[in-house]
Amino acid sequence: QVQVVESGGGLVQAGGSLRLSCTISGLASDDYAMAWFRQAPGKEREWIGCIRYRGLITYGVDSVKGRFTISRDNAKNTVYLQMNSLKIEDTAMYYCAARPTYCDASWSQYTYRGQGTQVTVGS
Repeated sequence: QVQVVESGGGLVQAGGSLRLSCTISGLASDDYAMAWFRQAPGKEREWIGCIRYRGLITYGVDSVKGRFTISRDNAKNTVYLQMNSLKIEDTAMYYCAARPTYCDASWSQYTYRGQGTQVTVGS
């Protein structure tokens, strides 16, 4: 049984940093891409970006470029989202998802999805 579990969310002041983690277990193959999405109340889910097994990264939403960094540790089956210079508008539920080999910007294309971790940025 495949499990995707996010952690690291919480409350942080504007300008601060958080690092989210996402660990996946139970996959038969190592060759999978892992992505981060977020969804704020009343808004559509946004694709933050994705990292392939060998480290190729693609970033999605423009508003996080230069502030958020995706990385992964294959030995730990874990992907990270380092978030710096957080803004109030970054408040959202953050989700991790995995799919075979290639990245995709669409949530529906990910076979395995986590339950999310809440990030709240206060003033």
